[in-house]
Amino acid sequence: MAELIEKAEQIKRVPLYIEGFDEMVQGGIPTGFVSLVAGTSGTMKSSVSFNVLYNEVVNGKNGLYMSLEQSSTSLLNHLVAMGFDITKVNTIVLSDISKMDKAIAAIKASKGGTLVMTDVGAMRKQLQDLKNINPDADWIFCLKNIVKALKAENAVDIFVLDSLSALYALSQFKQPRTELFHFFEFMRDLDVTTLLITEVVGDRIGEYGVEDYLSDGIFKLAMVRDGLKVRRELNVIKLRATDANMNIFILDYKSKKFRALSKLPY
Repeated sequence: MAELIEKAEQIKRVPLYIEGFDEMVQGGIPTGFVSLVAGTSGTMKSSVSFNVLYNEVVNGKNGLYMSLEQSSTSLLNHLVAMGFDITKVNTIVLSDISKMDKAIAAIKASKGGTLVMTDVGAMRKQLQDLKNINPDADWIFCLKNIVKALKAENAVDIFVLDSLSALYALSQFKQPRTELFHFFEFMRDLDVTTLLITEVVGDRIGEYGVEDYLSDGIFKLAMVRDGLKVRRELNVIKLRATDANMNIFILDYKSKKFRALSKLPY
């Protein structure tokens, strides 16, 4: 639960580790916020989100990346090809949720931060096991259990869900707006900085029309055609408790580093 502060400078923040952008959002996302990373396919939503998680782990924090769109191995291979040095962090691929205790013990024994990767296969197995105990168990219930178990042992500081759209495809919401409200509140109450990757549907962020209201922050990524070239853009749509620059920046990835530029690099 967030603590009452006396001065704005007391707000602890998680940088996005994008050169030229963090200073535009007073240093980053306030810790414990639930934010959306939104965009169409190919805008590097997953890479930008992993960049935050990876650098936080390098700096000693514990991070959980949950992929519902591809396997952990496939995602890690893609990120290594991009230039992320996975050997610099302790990495645990959690393919069997029943081995959570061993993963937590390994995190606690680590001298630095730990990156935990889990994916749809592990989630599906856990869901099957949970349904033997609770027939009403669903994907969100399963997701909550994983994050809650890690948080209870101080084994997660930042969480990335890739993606909300995939979660919707797997789930059968009876009352989506109500269920999403409780999900966002659950993550805020855990005080885990959360990045939820989601699609932009037309002019709407999120599929149910409530995600933007429920979130504490929204970072929008876009692809724009420029003659025969295509450039990516980034801007803040919303970020509570922050005097954020809402301008659109060019998102550049070069020499294994993200940069936000105010003009074209060519």
